[in-house]
Amino acid sequence: MNTSEPSGRDRGTEKLNWIDRRREKIRAEIERNRRGEYRVPTWVLAATLILIVGAWLALIFLVG
Repeated sequence: MNTSEPSGRDRGTEKLNWIDRRREKIRAEIERNRRGEYRVPTWVLAATLILIVGAWLALIFLVG
């Protein structure tokens, strides 16, 4: 009987490979951070900018 779906054994191997890739990615990131190659994520920079601009505008409109 031929089916187009992969067998359960193939799915288990695929999931294991995904876990191994994820672990390696995390391990590489930790090594980069220890070497001092840490970078601030873009969303943190954007949130900080929005907070600063929002505080500045609030100061202008509430005091003035």
